[in-house]
Amino acid sequence: MIDRDTEETVMDLKVYLDTPPWDWPRDAGKMFWRILADQRASESDRLVAAELAGDFTVINNDLADVLLTIAGSTDEPEQLRARAAISLGPILEQADTDGFDDPDDVPITEGTFHNIQDSLEKVYSDKSTPKEVRRRILEASVRAPQTWHQDAISRAYSSGDKEWMLTAVFSMRWVRGFDDQILQALKSEDPEINYQAVIAAGNWELDGAWPHIVELVNDAHASKPLLLAAIGALSGIRPAEARDILEDLAESDDEEIAEAVAEAMAAAEDPIGEEDDEEDEWVN
Repeated sequence: MIDRDTEETVMDLKVYLDTPPWDWPRDAGKMFWRILADQRASESDRLVAAELAGDFTVINNDLADVLLTIAGSTDEPEQLRARAAISLGPILEQADTDGFDDPDDVPITEGTFHNIQDSLEKVYSDKSTPKEVRRRILEASVRAPQTWHQDAISRAYSSGDKEWMLTAVFSMRWVRGFDDQILQALKSEDPEINYQAVIAAGNWELDGAWPHIVELVNDAHASKPLLLAAIGALSGIRPAEARDILEDLAESDDEEIAEAVAEAMAAAEDPIGEEDDEEDEWVN
């Protein structure tokens, strides 16, 4: 016999996945916390709750603490630990960017922020931590860069392991000092590594990447995600030249491409802009 509360929880979670966060009820965060804290809840429910809990509309000290506890617990399933870790990335970035001069700017306290940083580094440094969890910890924690990230990224990139290399190139978007590796990764035959390298090159305005990215924009066989990343990168590297190159794509029948071109052209005129939401997603 299915417990009515459990059935309602599953139905509620499905609704949340299909509902914009700004339309969630005020107690959504409390519901996510209850599911995450209940080890008797199904793993599938807790995975969804972990994904939802990282949203800016609900994240707070309590949710950050339970996500951090799960990420560091050897008693929790590996996939759940990994998902909990990556959900901490956006709030780490916001806290690192906005600071704590005004407590209303960030939904977690400075103490919680530093606790997340310290705890994630500790779990990452433990070689008994599963590979998937360590990868997601690195991908999340680099969004508030610390000194240990330089060595972690270097080791990941030079490992020869494609999954670790993918995590490394993703992380290079957030941590300075890897221009040569980014330019090298642009030549990778792995499409995911190539995609992350394009975003990193655009973020750091690497002029050496310009010819390659122009080639991608003009490549009729480039995948759509790669094309969108290249369009965004052009305006960051050489804003003055980007408009002429992107002009032909501005009339694309594909609304997403046309929109990306419009955003890139606007960014070329006003370099202060925001990255696309999809660029913040964790890697595969």
